[in-house]
Amino acid sequence: MTARRILRRDAVPVPPALATTLPPLLARVYASRRVASGEELDYSLARLLPYSRLKGIEGAAALLADVMAADGRILVVGDYDVDGATSTALIMGVLRALGHANLDYLVPNRFEFGYGLSPEIVAAAAAQEPAPDLIITVDNGISSVAGVAAARQAGIRVIVTDHHLPGAQLPAADAIVNPNQPGCDFPSKSLAGVGVAFYLMAALRAALADRGGFEGTGVARPNLAHWLDLVALGTVADVVALDANNRLLVSQGLARIRGGRGCPGITALCRVGKREPAELVAKDLGFAVGPRLNAAGRLTDMALGIECLLATDVGRALEMARELDALNQERRAVEADMQSQALTILRGMKLEDSQLPPALCLYDPSWHEGVVGILASRIKERVQRPVIAFAPAARGNGEIKGSARSIPGLHIRDALDAVAARHPGLVDRFGGHAMAAGLSLDIARLEAFTAAFQTVVAGQVDDGMLEAVVHSDGPVGSEEFCLATATALRDAGPWGQGFPEPVFDGDFELLERRVLGDRHLKMTVRIPGTERVADAIAFNHTDEEWPGGVRRVVLVYRLDVNHYRGRRSLQLMVDHVEPMAG
Repeated sequence: MTARRILRRDAVPVPPALATTLPPLLARVYASRRVASGEELDYSLARLLPYSRLKGIEGAAALLADVMAADGRILVVGDYDVDGATSTALIMGVLRALGHANLDYLVPNRFEFGYGLSPEIVAAAAAQEPAPDLIITVDNGISSVAGVAAARQAGIRVIVTDHHLPGAQLPAADAIVNPNQPGCDFPSKSLAGVGVAFYLMAALRAALADRGGFEGTGVARPNLAHWLDLVALGTVADVVALDANNRLLVSQGLARIRGGRGCPGITALCRVGKREPAELVAKDLGFAVGPRLNAAGRLTDMALGIECLLATDVGRALEMARELDALNQERRAVEADMQSQALTILRGMKLEDSQLPPALCLYDPSWHEGVVGILASRIKERVQRPVIAFAPAARGNGEIKGSARSIPGLHIRDALDAVAARHPGLVDRFGGHAMAAGLSLDIARLEAFTAAFQTVVAGQVDDGMLEAVVHSDGPVGSEEFCLATATALRDAGPWGQGFPEPVFDGDFELLERRVLGDRHLKMTVRIPGTERVADAIAFNHTDEEWPGGVRRVVLVYRLDVNHYRGRRSLQLMVDHVEPMAG
């Protein structure tokens, strides 16, 4: 495993507005994340960015209202990840609440159709009885030039809602809503697909109100906050940057779940993931709820996940959540086997860390295309390099599908774009964003692609970017080392991508240690400067290679609240541990 250097975040002067209103440690943490005032921490809905700043949204809402007024058939075409599932469920739920029943959804099966609004998906949609009058894409569509053209040719109008970066050519859709499209001045460029869908529903509600659509119809004007739990889940799971607007959306969604107002599906997924909804934080959405929902899209069909989110019956939701949990167990077993094979490939290279190429492309004919994204992420964490993991496409014909994961500072979608520009025909399809992307190519071109990709990456990274570091917010004072501080930090989020959860480091006296389940290291350490002790746990880490006589350890950790049999206690969640001999 690549050695990691502890890198403390730059000390930033604490703004007076924070220093006078917050505990010193929390004020320091916020200042290091460039928070300048308490207003940036106000997550009330009144501060939500207005939908009117999204280019094309009012035209999209008007078109949607027109189709609804004519009782036209609406088809939502989603994606097979959590962002796509929550986007689909949100659109379906809001349109039903608005009294429109003539609608359905279709999510491309990744093994049969692949990603997005392809001509094949359009053909499948047009063959439905009745055929749709309008397709709304969610979390996809911005790169579907051929698919939109096929829909228009079939007489189907199209609204594209997406958040991915556009290519050189935009699809000729009737309307496009995407904060990253040219000419859109919406400040939050990190809006997730489900966030874009939420904004479209807000614009639709306003358009219907302007038309008198709620007068004398028996349809109540829906409170869109009802669906913010879906927005929170999709936003966190898609690992988009939690800028101020996204933090507001996630905070509001978490508040609904904690308050017992989450949808039955999310509540059920919390239960099977052994998370208490009343105590839920953002990382629980990312590490417990999201993976179970994602398992359907990775191994079978995301329809199961969407139906779980749409369920109104608590018992039925729990039944589907258990099915998703079983799929997630299967996914983990597949992933573990693939990761073992990938590490064998790396060992076969017989390279020291300093000799590794600037990027890795890994392929095995036995790998599962639905799990290569997780595999790429795991290997990237080990080697601190951009990684693309490839697997054979289910449709065969020599096609392989790759999932790419990047490191900070390298925009992986732009890197793939550079490869495609320099070597026309080398890549069949690609798309994505800064930290993750997907692509397809012929197995016969894998060696040439690997060389081209590594050349592009080598020109965009430096040695500092390839050095594995673990970031820290510095030490915690002995007087701050307590359950109250852990609780305050837990409640001070939402933390996530671009707004990281506070992580600290320190030198601790090691009192006890043992390995749990052959995988996790449980320690008891003395809190520096005190006689008090605390439990610490390092998941997926053992002491197998430690030298003898270890009495002290350097820990990089998060202060956490442990709930056990109704008791709350301080616990250190260890991200990195270094034994100190002697």
